[in-house]
Amino acid sequence: MKFISLFSKPPSHKRFSYEPRFYDAKAEEQRERDERIRRELPQEKGINGSESSGYRSRIAGSLQSSRKRSNKGKGELNATLLRSGLLLFLTVFAIAFLTWGEVVMYSLLLFIPLYFYLKFKK
Repeated sequence: MKFISLFSKPPSHKRFSYEPRFYDAKAEEQRERDERIRRELPQEKGINGSESSGYRSRIAGSLQSSRKRSNKGKGELNATLLRSGLLLFLTVFAIAFLTWGEVVMYSLLLFIPLYFYLKFKK
């Protein structure tokens, strides 16, 4: 334990500058769409056979962007399921340990190598 001395200066709090950043994915997509439309407008004024290829690329791009957005939720769902499964396992283990005692601990130590053997056997 440090004693405060009469001859030393007391420590002051550290200051920092924090500028919060805000990212809006919808606004970013809207900005990209506006820029793409501004680039394509001069091309569409001269109607020719290459007009349909521009539409195809836009459709492919929109499908890819929607696929990326849909994959974000799956990772969060997997993490949530893993956490809830681990919490359920620990709860059941704690109840079994309080009920039967050390026998549960030793059976768990026997079960873990068996589990890994069966998992990595393939």
